[in-house]
Amino acid sequence: QVHLVESGGGSVQAGGSLKLSCAASGSILRPCGMGWYRQYPGKERELIATISSIDNLTAYTDSVKGRFTISQDNGKNTVYLQMNSLRTDDTAVYICAAEIVVPAGHCDFAYWGQGTQVTVSS
Repeated sequence: QVHLVESGGGSVQAGGSLKLSCAASGSILRPCGMGWYRQYPGKERELIATISSIDNLTAYTDSVKGRFTISQDNGKNTVYLQMNSLRTDDTAVYICAAEIVVPAGHCDFAYWGQGTQVTVSS
């Protein structure tokens, strides 16, 4: 059984920084990578950052590019999201996810954390 547990959320003023962590327990078979989503109230979750398990290649949605950095420590089975220059519209629940190779042969997100709240005030 795979469990993903996020931590590091909280309240911060605009322009500030937070670092989120996601600790994975259990064996993730056929891993592709890890990702961070965020979800606004009443909205679908949005993928904002990914990191490959194979080559550490990262990708970001445009709204966080240059401000957020995803990284991973494979020895600790932990993925991080460093968030700088936070804005009020970054206020959301941040959710960690693990991507695996599914039977069809492509990568897809299969495991999810519960999420951690980030609140940015002006």
